[in-house]
Amino acid sequence: MMLKELFNPNLSAPVSAPAQHSAGSLELPLAKSEPLKPADLARAWLERVHVRKIVLFIASLYLFVLAITLMKEGARAVAPLVRNLLDVTSAANALGFGWLFAYAIMSGSPVAAAALAFFDAGVVDELGAFAMITGSRLGASFIVLFIGFLYVLRGRDRSTSLSMGLLSLTVTATTYLPGLFIGTVILYLGILDGLQLHSGVFLHSVVDRLVEPVAGVVVSLLPNWGVFLVGLGVIWFSFTLFDRCLPQMTLKERHLDWMSRLVYRPWAIFALGALVTMISMSVSLSLAILVPLSARGFVRRENVIPYIMGANITTFTDTLLAAVLLDNPPAFTIVLVEMFSITIVSLVILATVYRPYERRMLSVVAWLTARNRNLALFMAAILAAPIILLLV
Repeated sequence: MMLKELFNPNLSAPVSAPAQHSAGSLELPLAKSEPLKPADLARAWLERVHVRKIVLFIASLYLFVLAITLMKEGARAVAPLVRNLLDVTSAANALGFGWLFAYAIMSGSPVAAAALAFFDAGVVDELGAFAMITGSRLGASFIVLFIGFLYVLRGRDRSTSLSMGLLSLTVTATTYLPGLFIGTVILYLGILDGLQLHSGVFLHSVVDRLVEPVAGVVVSLLPNWGVFLVGLGVIWFSFTLFDRCLPQMTLKERHLDWMSRLVYRPWAIFALGALVTMISMSVSLSLAILVPLSARGFVRRENVIPYIMGANITTFTDTLLAAVLLDNPPAFTIVLVEMFSITIVSLVILATVYRPYERRMLSVVAWLTARNRNLALFMAAILAAPIILLLV
């Protein structure tokens, strides 16, 4: 699935144009070149391959597996901090903790992986891990808004700088919070417990031979809580490397026409958002594909809503992989239920109340960007919400 992105798009060799001749003259055939040797073909192929991106992809994958192993080893040592000092003993506490945690490290995916590591170590229960993962996505959606807010403080246009972040946050909140209640019921009933994806013998062998020796050195040198923190840092760095190995997601001129028509079909743009994010494993990167359309006026804010819905579902691809690496079936179920519940909410909205929902989201964004006071109150509320949840 990643092979197309790891190669230079200009795969075909340029063909030399025939020499120009005077009017009425016949074009002489080009002299045939000698057949290329296998060594020449291999050299030409390697010149077209982004070797650096392949190396970055392999390194990011290795570091991701190493990070999950380290976090699994060190999670139990963090239990007293999470349970006693932070008092994370309920689903509401876990929701607030995941939310604040994502604020602190400016990313949601490492927090979701940490939630699974905590669950595997018995620090939080099944519902607590589920709520913490939901909180991680709410915190991650705020980061885009916060960056836009900094641009406003520097004198940039308020509506232009904040609209995408506000829309992303409001769509995420209005789908994830209902999904939290639906997912709680699904977890309680055990509807999806039978659907599992096992890591397999090959993956275990790779982990044992390539990852465990390095993890063992870290465990021998650091206390367990330090091992967890190193794992958290490594997984954050692995996502950074993975972002660098992806190509710039932009649309070429010839794609603008059909893409501009596609954005007016909610179901099609919903599927596109899910597909692009499943490949890139980053909502922010997948949203970048709409930038040229927005700059040319082909896309309005309302066209992005289904795209964000689709992206919010498949953004859990990396978390699903983390659950497989933990080799903990209930952990896999937690992530699967998260994706399933958000899918249900999104499909119901698209099928029944999409137009009223779209108008409501746009009116909220318009109200928030109308005055500085409205925006300040909203920012204070979403900063205070996770703290209140953590303290209740």
